[in-house]
Amino acid sequence: MSDISIPGGRIRSFVERIEHLDTELQELNESKKEVFSEAKAEGFDVKILKEIIKLRKQDKDERDERDTLLDMYMRAMETAGPELAAKAA
Repeated sequence: MSDISIPGGRIRSFVERIEHLDTELQELNESKKEVFSEAKAEGFDVKILKEIIKLRKQDKDERDERDTLLDMYMRAMETAGPELAAKAA
């Protein structure tokens, strides 16, 4: 085992960088919570804000396809009626 050299300094560098990033992420998440709390205090619905953020991250074509499918499925359910849904179950 004495033939194998482990670069301890390099390992420490990676670990410290990752720990630093974890700390930054934690601080950013706390800041995000504060913004959501502020929005809630002003009467905004946090669930809706999160949904908007999620939608804005999606590609427009992907979002359009999802909306089309959702609409199509909802119309199909509405036209099926409760008696057809019971038979399918």
